[in-house]
Amino acid sequence: MSAAARYRALPLGGALSARFTPWPDGTTRVTSDEALQPYPTRLTNRLLHWAAVAPERTLAAKRVDGGDWRRISYGEALRSARGIAQYLLGCGLSVERPVAILSDSDIEHLLLGLACQIAGVPYAPVSAAYSLVSQDYGKLKHILGVLTPGLVFASSASAFGRAITATVAADVTVVLTHGQIEGRKTVAFDDMLATLPTAEVDAAHERVGPDTIAKFLFTSGSTRLPKGVINTQRMLCANQQQILQCFPSLGETPPVLVDWLPWNHTFGGNHNVGLVIYNGGTLYIDEGKPTPAHIGETLRNLREIAPTVYFNVPKGFEEIANALEHDAPLRDMFFSRVKMLFFAGAGLSQPVWDKLDRVAVAACGERIRMLTGLGMTETAPFAVCASREDVKSGHIGLPAPGIELKLVPMDGKTELRYRGPNVTPGYWRAPAQTAEAFDAEGFYASGDAVKPIDPAHPEYGFAFDGRTAEDFKLSTGTFVSVGPLRARVIAAGDPCVQDVVVAGMNRDEIGLLIFPRLDGCRALAALPNGTPTLDVLAAPAVRAFFLALVDGLFKAGTGSATRVARAVLMADPPSIDRGEVTDKGSINQRAVLLHRDGLVEHLYAGGEGVILPQR
Repeated sequence: MSAAARYRALPLGGALSARFTPWPDGTTRVTSDEALQPYPTRLTNRLLHWAAVAPERTLAAKRVDGGDWRRISYGEALRSARGIAQYLLGCGLSVERPVAILSDSDIEHLLLGLACQIAGVPYAPVSAAYSLVSQDYGKLKHILGVLTPGLVFASSASAFGRAITATVAADVTVVLTHGQIEGRKTVAFDDMLATLPTAEVDAAHERVGPDTIAKFLFTSGSTRLPKGVINTQRMLCANQQQILQCFPSLGETPPVLVDWLPWNHTFGGNHNVGLVIYNGGTLYIDEGKPTPAHIGETLRNLREIAPTVYFNVPKGFEEIANALEHDAPLRDMFFSRVKMLFFAGAGLSQPVWDKLDRVAVAACGERIRMLTGLGMTETAPFAVCASREDVKSGHIGLPAPGIELKLVPMDGKTELRYRGPNVTPGYWRAPAQTAEAFDAEGFYASGDAVKPIDPAHPEYGFAFDGRTAEDFKLSTGTFVSVGPLRARVIAAGDPCVQDVVVAGMNRDEIGLLIFPRLDGCRALAALPNGTPTLDVLAAPAVRAFFLALVDGLFKAGTGSATRVARAVLMADPPSIDRGEVTDKGSINQRAVLLHRDGLVEHLYAGGEGVILPQR
């Protein structure tokens, strides 16, 4: 591929330039040169708009039992949501007794969420893994205890009945799409859907304003239990206007998304669902996942539906890039009309980025802009965007219109803090944690560190510099910047490294806990699927690969803060119950180190299986 291959046309704005203002206290304020334009008082105003001007357009679609697509139009969605809203109003629900949604993304989930916003009743999408994967329901019990819901919804009794029986109080209304729970009275979703709306629904919607709580989104939790982030209508609407100003093409052609991202996370539930509704687009709900075992469903959907914009996490793009390289029909469909690729959640390795460029040029003669940024649940989430043509892995860019950044020097790094209409007012029923999260000037302290891409040209924007809470000191007093080191290890370990945790606090040198990518390791060793994990990791070709990886990382280190001196391969996957991994697949560094402290001791004792470089 020629580095000069042109990009497909994509109008951009919003986060392209910014003002930097030094303050006497040593901090710096950064704001976009573009002002935030007016936005609606509530997101459902956009639903009403599109139901009026394009009532037959598909809002969302999902396959029925893996078969044909079931579609719902904007007009149907509004009619259904109004009926459900009437039912909710009759249940006496409120901010003190909201709705909890336990199941994955589907059309019923979408309609219930819209109905809650019309009725002015907050709702909380809860990770389905807390009901389906967890063995003790610890996080689910905690979340429901914080919420005290008046209504709990799940898609089926067979999947969620056990969790509901174990965690939901007997006086709480339970609504199910399919089935019944033995010994408990439940309501069928269809019965709720059949409710006829009255003028009470319109009156309730009129009372919904910018400060109305739309939803609670719970953080994944690590060494602490999940926190309920308050999401107001102002946050959701301001954030969608910020996204639109940064990517004006969303407002020119209704976006079409094929998206698996879970709605209990802000990327999927706020960013992606929100931009579809805000801009009159269509969302194809993808039941695939960015893992070797489940990527097939995503690829099936992408062979049939051509997105106009595509969002994913880095692991998803890695799987898709590998498939696009060898599947010409998939490649031709995927690149037929997509204008923009966007990732969030972690760093995308440069080799994967380069591969996507190559396959795009092979398919359509153009590169497709890969954009990224930085945000969080507390910022709804869009806050900082990298949209320059020379953006590379690790870049996060400049602030979106309407948000003010505060750069705070801290222990040799620079922490990023946020203030703006898309920033949460705090955590639900957690005043101490709310107070801890904001500084005296009302800036939300993110815990993310940034650095200039080019110190001589601050207008180029920022690069991610890790989490301040993850960084640590070696026994020598030298700081280790975990984020950049993890990204470097994952890139160097492709295709056999899934993720990595960096150890070494108060030790003499850096060590790694490596979560291997088992399909890559099996392929390297020419082993069949189903080979036990320990046998895969013990294969000579696999051992040789990781010995060479650690040796190369050691030799490439420029000092103790970047030199990897030992590693161990993790046979056991990260645990969601212990907060080691989210349902998006993101590793929690602190939780892994906390719960696997015995393995860390083994790593530094040089026990069996520890990989040491040639020194």
